[in-house]
Amino acid sequence: MNRHVVVREIDRADPEVVDALGQIGTATVHEAIGRVGYVGVELRPIQQDVKIGGSAVTVLSHPGDNLMIHAAVEVCRPGDVLVVVNTAPSTHGMFGDLLATSLMQRGVRGLIIDAGVRDTSDLRAMGFPVWSRYVSCQGTVKNTPGSVNVPVVLGGLVVNPGDVVCADDDGVVIVPRSDAAWALEQSNSRIAKEAATREKLAAGELGVDFYGLRAKLAELGVEYVDRL
Repeated sequence: MNRHVVVREIDRADPEVVDALGQIGTATVHEAIGRVGYVGVELRPIQQDVKIGGSAVTVLSHPGDNLMIHAAVEVCRPGDVLVVVNTAPSTHGMFGDLLATSLMQRGVRGLIIDAGVRDTSDLRAMGFPVWSRYVSCQGTVKNTPGSVNVPVVLGGLVVNPGDVVCADDDGVVIVPRSDAAWALEQSNSRIAKEAATREKLAAGELGVDFYGLRAKLAELGVEYVDRL
């Protein structure tokens, strides 16, 4: 028989590093760490203009059953982000405003769920951010065991408890806990580089010139002509 556990204590990254990564933006973090960590286009925000960063509390649930989400609430700490996956695909609305109320009371910053969510209007009004695969009013049961704070697979990526979750309008990026400080350093370097590029563009320079793309175009056989 499979063992089902709720792990109470996990290691988390430095809170200041987590907060900083959350405010940078997923596109920058993703690029800065080598174009890795993106969980894919299927998980979309139900709100706009929200950026969060937090430590992952992971949940492995049975499809259509949110028992383990309820169990996870107790082990969440301020600054966490709940990451919920299922043992098989699920379109059920596994999470709504009541669970969000519990998580907000614990200081949880948001939810990433590879399933459905409901009460979306209420969640937006409450200011509780969610990224989900589906929006669905279909309810769930509370009958099947699962686990909390074990490694899970989200979008083909292994998410370990305590990994850093960055999420905004562009998607969700996971940074391994052990790489968090390095990821922040790389992201800050990219921000500085992009600031210099932005100044050049604002001054009228062309990307094809300062990126050295004219030679690439010629190499690929692209010709400039005045008219056809």
